[in-house]
Amino acid sequence: MTVVNIYAEVGGVDYKQIQPFKDFMREIGLRTLTFPNRRQVIVESDGSYCTWSKDHRLCQVTEGLGNKNWIAEWMYLFSGTGNSYYSGIGIDNALMAANDLAAKGALPIIYTDEAAAGDSEWFNDANRRHDLGESYFRVCQETGMALVGGESPSLRYLIRATEPVKSAPVLSGCATGIISPASFKVNGSRLRPRNVILAAPSTGLHSNGASLVIGKALGLPEQFLTKLPNGKTLGEEALIPTRSYVQLVEALQQNEVQVSAFLPGTGDGVAKLAFDKRPLTYRIHTWWTEDQIPLLFRVMHEVCEVPLDTCLTTFNWGAGWYIFVDPGNVQKTMDVAEKAGYPLLPVGTVEEGPRQTVFGPYNNMVLPPPGE
Repeated sequence: MTVVNIYAEVGGVDYKQIQPFKDFMREIGLRTLTFPNRRQVIVESDGSYCTWSKDHRLCQVTEGLGNKNWIAEWMYLFSGTGNSYYSGIGIDNALMAANDLAAKGALPIIYTDEAAAGDSEWFNDANRRHDLGESYFRVCQETGMALVGGESPSLRYLIRATEPVKSAPVLSGCATGIISPASFKVNGSRLRPRNVILAAPSTGLHSNGASLVIGKALGLPEQFLTKLPNGKTLGEEALIPTRSYVQLVEALQQNEVQVSAFLPGTGDGVAKLAFDKRPLTYRIHTWWTEDQIPLLFRVMHEVCEVPLDTCLTTFNWGAGWYIFVDPGNVQKTMDVAEKAGYPLLPVGTVEEGPRQTVFGPYNNMVLPPPGE
């Protein structure tokens, strides 16, 4: 008698292969439910309800990872190590939303993820599943979130990875945060001329600029296996996880440091400093030394010949987070951040003038506003 797998015949979706992924992610989620307790938030066991103090605001952000996990898939195929290279991907994906919440003054408490693949088989890889799930657990533990649910569709008619990668899912997620008290809300309205711009270091690529890195890396003889001066491969360097700035914001709130604005150093690179629509100029007078800028970016510029202006409008160039404060709050902000493990560098000031970023260390290079 021939046994037919009916699941594989229904729209090409094999739920038997997807279910282990769902079960494992549910187990990971159950292990995170107590993490929001540190903020007096109780998440019920089914992940549907939570309670909080009365003087609060809730905030929600949905973000996608982009193309970074394509690099992990490439490395999984060709490195020969047996490593899935997904041990930081859940961190990257979750922090795309959680860091954005923190920029609004919200501390994340709830996260839901989505992994939408082009075939059911992708979900059935135990090595990849374990590494991705555990990376979600680590980022939830670090930031105080509970992973309460998710979605894992197989979308054979919608998602097709670019060769030589056989399958790479679209990863995204939604983070909910709490602003308590409501006065901690940060929306940029206090941004003004004479504000000082403080920058916190990034760990590397984070989750922006991966498309440019992929295109350039594939043009090298060894591609992502290209050895770098620090002994790592280019692929390993590109996959260094995003840094969380949630704890930085939490420390500033606990010490009642008033800020004018927060800004994640994500899309549009350094040019994103001109995020506010008002006619303000963001003048950068100081930056990290060349050897302090993440190695991947230097390789992109020096080896792959990416123009410097493209680097500054694509990569974070070493600044993962910006804080705008009045001059009188600079020292307190830096002291609190240092104690929390985030050394800050005063990199510039906000001035009246056209909406642009002027990068003084590179011959006053003018960077256009984001999206322009």
